[in-house]
Amino acid sequence: MPKTRALRLLAAVAGIGGCMVVAVVLLAIVLDHTHPPPLPDQRPLSAEVLDRDGQLLRVFAAGDGRWRMKAGLADIDPEFIDLLIAYEDKRFWTHHGVDPLAMARAFRQMATSGHIVSGGSTITMQLARLLEPRVSRTLAAKMRQIARALQLERRLSKRQILEWYLTLAPYGGNLEGTRAASLSYFGAEPSSLTLSQGALLVALPQSPEMRRPDRYPMAARQAGLRVLQRAASSGLIDPAEVQRVAGRDVTVRRRALPALAAHMAQRAHQSDPDALRHQTSLLRDVQANLEVVARDAAERLGERLSVAIVMADSRDGSILGQVGSANFFDGRRFGWIDMTRAQRSPGSTLKPLIYGLAFGEGLVLPETLIADRPIDFSGYRPRNFDLNFQGDVSIRRALQLSLNVPAIRLLQAVGPARLTALLREAGVDYAMPSQDNAGLSIGLGGLGISLLDLVQVYTSLATVDGRSVVLSNGVDLPAGTAPANPLLQNAARWHVGDILRGIAAPAQSLQVDIAYKTGTSYGYRDAWSVGYDGRYVIGVWIGRADNSAVPGLTGLSAAAPVLFEAFGRSGVDLVPFRAAPPGAVRIARSDLPESMRRFERFEDTFQHHAAGESKPHIAYPPDGARIELSRGSGQRFDPLVLKLQGGRPPFRWLANGSPVEQWVRQRNWHWMPDGRGSATLAVIDASGQTANVNIVVD
Repeated sequence: MPKTRALRLLAAVAGIGGCMVVAVVLLAIVLDHTHPPPLPDQRPLSAEVLDRDGQLLRVFAAGDGRWRMKAGLADIDPEFIDLLIAYEDKRFWTHHGVDPLAMARAFRQMATSGHIVSGGSTITMQLARLLEPRVSRTLAAKMRQIARALQLERRLSKRQILEWYLTLAPYGGNLEGTRAASLSYFGAEPSSLTLSQGALLVALPQSPEMRRPDRYPMAARQAGLRVLQRAASSGLIDPAEVQRVAGRDVTVRRRALPALAAHMAQRAHQSDPDALRHQTSLLRDVQANLEVVARDAAERLGERLSVAIVMADSRDGSILGQVGSANFFDGRRFGWIDMTRAQRSPGSTLKPLIYGLAFGEGLVLPETLIADRPIDFSGYRPRNFDLNFQGDVSIRRALQLSLNVPAIRLLQAVGPARLTALLREAGVDYAMPSQDNAGLSIGLGGLGISLLDLVQVYTSLATVDGRSVVLSNGVDLPAGTAPANPLLQNAARWHVGDILRGIAAPAQSLQVDIAYKTGTSYGYRDAWSVGYDGRYVIGVWIGRADNSAVPGLTGLSAAAPVLFEAFGRSGVDLVPFRAAPPGAVRIARSDLPESMRRFERFEDTFQHHAAGESKPHIAYPPDGARIELSRGSGQRFDPLVLKLQGGRPPFRWLANGSPVEQWVRQRNWHWMPDGRGSATLAVIDASGQTANVNIVVD
C-alpha cells in the first residue's frame, strides 16, 4: 500500500474512532442515571482479624470463595503504585476515565493489523471490566467498557478507583487484589515489596493464569522484566536495576494466608459476619510464637493431647496471646475446641491463694512449721501426690513441694468460703460439682475453672496493688472493672511470690526468673502450670479435650517445661519483680515469735487420724509476758484476750488455779484479772491435756 494512502486510511480510522468515543461519552452522560454502573462495594470482601497494632492475624475467604482483601493506598508500597501507573496507565491522574491518546494508538494498531492489538484500556476501564466482565473482545464490548469507565469517574475519586482496582484485580486461582496476592506469593504485605516482586504483581493481572509464578515461573519472570524495562525507559528506575533483577532466579510458591488465633478469629467472625475488620488485643508475634510452642509441645507429648496457652498483661488485663489448641484443624486432638475456655479441675494451682489468705490473717509466716502427717478432716483424708508424708516442714517448703495436707490445714483455718469469695471477687466463673457449700476439697482442685479465669486470678499476684484485672481480648472478652480492693494483702502477695520464685525450673528448661505453680487434676486428666514475672502472666493447660485420663501426665513434667518455653520464646522481655513492700521481710524461724514458730490451729471438726490429738498451746499471751491493760470507757480496764491453738474442744480455763468459766468451745476467751501482779493461766482440753503460761499484769 502506498504511504500516502496508508496515512489517509489511518486518519479516517482515527476520525471514525474519535467520533465513536464522542458518541460513547454523550451516551454515557445521557444514561448515567437510568443505567448506573455496578459499584465495587457490591462485591463481597474477605473479613480480617487484626492484632492491636493492625497487623493481620487471620483472613477469611469472601462469600464467593475468593480471597479478596480491601486494599488502601496507605497499605501499598508507593514504588509499586508508580510501577503500576507507568506500565498500565501513565496519564491516570489526568484523564477522565478514557485516555484519547491511548485509544488513538489502539485504533491505529487495529487498522494496520486488522485486529485488536492493544485495547488502550485505562485503569478505570479495567475496573469497569472487572465489575462487568465482557464475554468477547468486540468493538461493542469496548464501547460499553468506555461508557462504564466514564460513569465510574463521575462517582468515584481517582484514589478510590485505584484502590478498588488493587482490591479486585485477578492474580491467579481464587486470589484477587494486591494484598491477597502479595501475602500468598511472597508472605508479606504489599507495603514491603521488593522491586522484582512489585513488577511481577503489576504484570500478573493481564494474564493471571498463564503468568502464575507458582506454576509458570519463566513466563512470570519475563512479564515482570517487561514491566521493569518500561519503567526504566520512562526514567522511573535506573536501567541497572533491570539488569540486576534479570540476573536473579526467583522461586515463588503459593503460601496459605495468615490463620493465627484461629479460635478467637472464628468467634469474632461469627459474632459479626458483616464486619470486614475485627481488632483484638493480641500481639501478632507473641501469638505466632506461642502457637509454635504449643504445636511443638503437642508433638512431643502425644497425638491425642492438646495444649492451650494464655498470656496476659497484668497492668491492663489485655491478652497478648491466646492459643486454644495445638492445631485447630487436627481432628485427633479435637483441635477446634477452645481449651482456654473449658472448665476443668485446676489441681494444686489454687494453693498459692490459700497460703496468701493465711499470710494475710497472720496465721503463719514462710518459716512457720506445719505438720504434714495423716489427718482426718471429718471424713476427708487428703494425701500427698506421692502418697508419702514429710512430717514437720516449713510453710515455704510445703508450698514449694505442693504438699496437700498443709494446704488443707490452712484452708480449714481460713475457711473454704474465703477461697470461693476470693475467686468471685476476682471475677472468676468457677463451677462446683454440686450445689453444696464449698468444702475443703476445693483446695486440691475440687471445682472447675478455665485457663482464662486461672490467669485472671494470678494477675492479682503480679499487679502493683494486688487487684486482679479483668482479661480482655477485644473480641468476646470486653474490658471490665477491676475489684475495688486487693484480693490479698501486699505483704502476703510478696511472700507467695517469694516462695514460688524459689521453685526450681524443670530439668533442661530455659532459665527465666518467674514465680510459678503447677497442678495435676485427679486421675491425670489435666496438667497445669501458671507463672508470672513483674508484669506478665502465662498459663498452660495440657490434656485431652474429651476429658479422658493420660497416665503419668503431671503439671511438673508436662506443663511446666512448656510454661518456661512460653516465657522464653514469647518475644516479650521479662519484667523484674518489684521490691518487697513495707512489712514484708524474710524472718528466720529462730527469730519468729513463739506463737508463729509452729502452726497447730484446729477447729471443732479436726480430729487426728493416727497420732492422737495435738497438745493445746496458749498463743497469747506468751509465757513470761508483761501485760499492761488498757482503759476502756468509764475508766475501767478492758479484759485480756486469751488465744488458744491446738487441743481438742471443749476447753476449761483456770487463773491461778481457779476455774474462770465452765467448759467452752471458743478458742478466744476474755479474762479480767483480779488486779496487778503475777498470774498463772492454764487450760485443759477435752482429752485432759494442759498448757499454761506465767505473766505479769501491770
